[in-house]
Amino acid sequence: MTTRRYEDAPSTLPLMLKAALPALPVVGSLPGVKHASGAVPDLVLERSGVGTDPAHLERYLDVCGFPHVEHLPATYPHMAAFGLHMALMTDTAFPFAPMGLVHLRNRITQHRPIGADEVFDVSVRAADLRPHPKGRLVDLLTAVTIDGELVWDEVTTLFSRGRGGAPETSPAPLEGVEAPRGVVHWRLAGDLGRRYGAVSGDRNPIHLYPVTAKAFGFPSNIAHGMWTKARSLAALQNRLPEAFSVDVEFKKPVLLPTTVVFGSTTGDDGTVFGVRAQKKDSTHLVGRITPS
Repeated sequence: MTTRRYEDAPSTLPLMLKAALPALPVVGSLPGVKHASGAVPDLVLERSGVGTDPAHLERYLDVCGFPHVEHLPATYPHMAAFGLHMALMTDTAFPFAPMGLVHLRNRITQHRPIGADEVFDVSVRAADLRPHPKGRLVDLLTAVTIDGELVWDEVTTLFSRGRGGAPETSPAPLEGVEAPRGVVHWRLAGDLGRRYGAVSGDRNPIHLYPVTAKAFGFPSNIAHGMWTKARSLAALQNRLPEAFSVDVEFKKPVLLPTTVVFGSTTGDDGTVFGVRAQKKDSTHLVGRITPS
């Protein structure tokens, strides 16, 4: 396993531009641009001594609706990992070109709260390239450690559409789980993707403006899936245990601007939550929080 270490977070704007190159005619087939397709890269990307900028954290809390608390929201370490994700996905050893990948599922496990003043290490690698009935899946595995202790980890499941393969060998974590119907309405402005993108570094054109999203087949720009997950956890913040896992599956994209409806139910095995469209009987996100 090769380890690539970064002193600072990789700059996401050049990586976004690099991610677009494989989609260009002729350019996409050039050596150094074309991606391999047979296996996940034998590569780990790492950053050490990662701290939290209080001003950045404040902006994240504001755009996602979190209260101002002394610990990092469970979704916040994803910010520290995103540049590494982009660096990994734009490496030509990664099995898919990044543009066109769909963030299908996300699982975060918080083993303990992370203080806003704590310094941590982050590592990212790809794993479990596998068939899907409509293409293939791959996982990005992220680990956050403090003094060698695993305090947070994440599984980001990406879908690449293509020739259909065999069904998944194990059921999806949320298979058969329905998003609860709720009464809490969120009005989402058209600039939400730009505001979250400025904080997260994820300035994928599908999130920014209607015209840039239409170039990729969407009728309007769409909200980030990780914003929708973060906003859901913010709504449940006072019910979260110190140690838990939260699985989500992203369904229909959230076209901006719009109004969505959030709902949740809590039982003996945890809390199921979801985000639905206000006017159509369609689901944008379904999730489940399981205490550790």
